Amino acid sequence: MVQKIPYQNETPSQTAGPYVHIGLAPSVAGLEKTVAELGQVIAGPQTKGERIRVEGRVLDGTGAPVNDVLIEVWQANSQGRYDHPEDTRELEVEPDFRGWGRVVPDLATGVFSFETVKPGPVPARAGGSQAPHLNLWLVARGINIGLATRMYFEDEEAANAGDPLLARIESPARRRTLIAARGGAKPVYCFDIHLQGAQETVFLDI
Repeated sequence: MVQKIPYQNETPSQTAGPYVHIGLAPSVAGLEKTVAELGQVIAGPQTKGERIRVEGRVLDGTGAPVNDVLIEVWQANSQGRYDHPEDTRELEVEPDFRGWGRVVPDLATGVFSFETVKPGPVPARAGGSQAPHLNLWLVARGINIGLATRMYFEDEEAANAGDPLLARIESPARRRTLIAARGGAKPVYCFDIHLQGAQETVFLDI
C-alpha cells in the first residue's frame, strides 16, 4: 500500500553563487586542466557574417560592477537561423556555429567581453520579423531566478523600429536599456546591464 504524504511547505530557493564559476566557467576558477568547459566559442572561423565584439558590465543598484555573474548568450547566425532543431528553415548553418556561449566578467574590473558574428533578423511569431538581437540570461549570487534580457544594435534603426518586443516598451528611456552602442574600427558594441536603479535594464518574463 502506497502511503500518501501530505503536502508540506515549498523547498526554499537558492541563488547560483558564490560558486557559479566552479560549475559553469571552471577556467575562471583555475580548474581549466581538470574540468571540460562548454560555451567558449559562439561562432567559429568558418561562420559567415560581420565579426563583432561585445563589451560591458553588469551593475548593481549602486552602480558597482557585479563580477561573479555568468551570462549565457543565445543567437541566430548572420542569416537569422538558429542552430536548433525547432528552426527548420532551409538556411545554412555553418558547422562551427554554435549560437550559444557562456561569458563571465574579468574578476578585477567587472568587464565582460566576447566575440561572435552579428546575427540576422529572425521571424516573429505573429508574422514579420524581429530585429537582429542577442538573447542573454544571467545568474549570480543574489539572483534567485535567472534574468533574461536582450541586446539590440543601435545601427539597426529601421529593424528596431519594427521589432515587436521593442514596440511593447512604451518608454523610450526603458527601450534604450536594450540597445548597444557601436564604436571602434573593428565593430565593438558596448552594453551595460543594470540590475536595479533608475537605469534598470528591461528583463523579460519568459
